[in-house]
Amino acid sequence: MSTISVTTGVTAPQAPRLTSASPRTRLRITTRGRRVLAVLASLPLIAAIAVAVLSGGSAIASHEAGAPAGTFTNISVMPGDSLWSIATTVAPEADPRDVVAEISRLNNLHSDTLSAGQTLAIPSSYFDAE
Repeated sequence: MSTISVTTGVTAPQAPRLTSASPRTRLRITTRGRRVLAVLASLPLIAAIAVAVLSGGSAIASHEAGAPAGTFTNISVMPGDSLWSIATTVAPEADPRDVVAEISRLNNLHSDTLSAGQTLAIPSSYFDAE
């Protein structure tokens, strides 16, 4: 058995190298594409405006007419006073829970925290009963 070997001085062709000088394709956006991108970019702003318009009206004022003038008396909160102590002082014969609820509703209080010097409106019906 014999082997045959052939050697030539020719090398195999190599793939062309990409250089920085080769042109790159640019992204082309059509007019329709620009409009779509503009709408997508503005959607969060549109949603925020819609939420503000739909829920902002009730934050400005409530739908309650309020108490007519002369149906309440103003008192000043003293240091150490609480809604419960004020309720038992102005209406000792009434249930303090009902009096506290009425004072809270009349003064639009969302918590039971009071500060000294704060002015509270108390329904006059409790002062007329004395």
